[in-house]
Amino acid sequence: MKKTRFLSYMFLLISSGFLMSCQADVQEESLPNPKNIIYFVGDGMSYNSVLSANYYQHGEAGAQVYEQDDWLQLAQATYMAADIRNGDTVFMNGYAPRTAWEVDAYLSSDYTDSGAAATALSTGMKTFGGSIGIGLYGDTLTHISQAAKALGKSKGIAVSVPLSHATPAGFVAHNEARHNYEEIGKYMLFHTRLDVLMGAGHPYYNNDGRPEDMSARYIGSDEIWEQLAANDGRTDFSNDTQQLYLQDVDGDGQRDPWTLIENREDFQALASGSAPKRVLGVPKVYSTLNYGRSGEEEEMPFAQPFNENVPTLEEMTRASINVLSQNDEGFFLMVEGGAIDWAGHDNHLGRLIEEMTDFNHSVEAAVEWVEENSSWDETLIIVTSDHETGYLTGPNHPEPVNDPVVNNGQGNMPEVQWNYGSHTNMLVPFYAKGPGTEIFASFANEKDPVRGPFLQNTDIANAIFLMWGRPDIELHRLNE
Repeated sequence: MKKTRFLSYMFLLISSGFLMSCQADVQEESLPNPKNIIYFVGDGMSYNSVLSANYYQHGEAGAQVYEQDDWLQLAQATYMAADIRNGDTVFMNGYAPRTAWEVDAYLSSDYTDSGAAATALSTGMKTFGGSIGIGLYGDTLTHISQAAKALGKSKGIAVSVPLSHATPAGFVAHNEARHNYEEIGKYMLFHTRLDVLMGAGHPYYNNDGRPEDMSARYIGSDEIWEQLAANDGRTDFSNDTQQLYLQDVDGDGQRDPWTLIENREDFQALASGSAPKRVLGVPKVYSTLNYGRSGEEEEMPFAQPFNENVPTLEEMTRASINVLSQNDEGFFLMVEGGAIDWAGHDNHLGRLIEEMTDFNHSVEAAVEWVEENSSWDETLIIVTSDHETGYLTGPNHPEPVNDPVVNNGQGNMPEVQWNYGSHTNMLVPFYAKGPGTEIFASFANEKDPVRGPFLQNTDIANAIFLMWGRPDIELHRLNE
């Protein structure tokens, strides 16, 4: 490991520690205190992803609700702390603003994976690649969703990919490896005190939403799924020789069962009116809501109809907010447009625009809820990304490096160029509206020559911890 890398990272750790220590010096009444936080993560989303969807949907830039003048708009750095390569610990070099716009190969190195990125976005600490809520020294990190629970709030996860994938897991779970789906699935169901958990991963439906035996790995096991599917209000579960118990999510001293929903109509009905205390939503589809459906060779967006019996991310968002908002103390909700990343890996522009469109509609649904049922004085909405995927640029790249995609008018595919099949280290967009935006703005003390002031991904959670406090969590084990 190079000495300069080590010193750079030690400076990062010291700076983070100083920030934490400042919490005690800030008068509580001087800080914003959002009742609700809705945190949108477009997995793999970049500035050019947003621009591509804008051009196709609207024929112009700046058309999304989160791009309006009353939203805080910054950039965000995404790199992780370190990775294990051939048995050696390799620390990342960070993000060099000028080099990023001068050397086209630079951005395809030192990038993060979704596990480390979600951990940073949720805990305020950078970590190893693939880590889920676990720090550099094997320490168990505290999630902002745990801060919500400490304040008596409800918390939820709604995603367009399997519910135990890296990003949803990185916001509530703890595991040394993101691919331990069965372990993570059990942890999320039995030990996170989630009030809402919605995502793909149905063991008996394929990617077209048709009956087929798949795998129960995302939900824990076949045995656990069979007991969940009974929907009989049980709180005690068996898994081989293991006994698992659901938790008390609202502090009344009683363990709370999951209410399982699977049909699209049930998700739609849950968008308003009375709701169960605790909802597990597993649509009848395996890996993604709609990205994995047949007809992927079709390049134009929406050329292949969406799966009819599968909810959109927008419908899941509306249902999640309705369930969580039953709590008078407020809530925390993380919504992930996870298949934006899958489209980036496949360099598939048509599917990228589809996923971005559903993601954008989900943000619009949350904004609509705030303006009709809450207010911008009590609800904070964050829209950001964990990293860029696919190195999506305009057709002239690398002359100049990372140039914007080109508008061909509404309903026409923008002119683009894919330059990579994995993640990159480029800055991604950050948008926020509601109480606390001034804190995010004050943390953006680094400057990019093109994107302007930017945050570190760790700054988002640390700002929330300043507002909500950081609880002292002693027990993180699976609830056996």
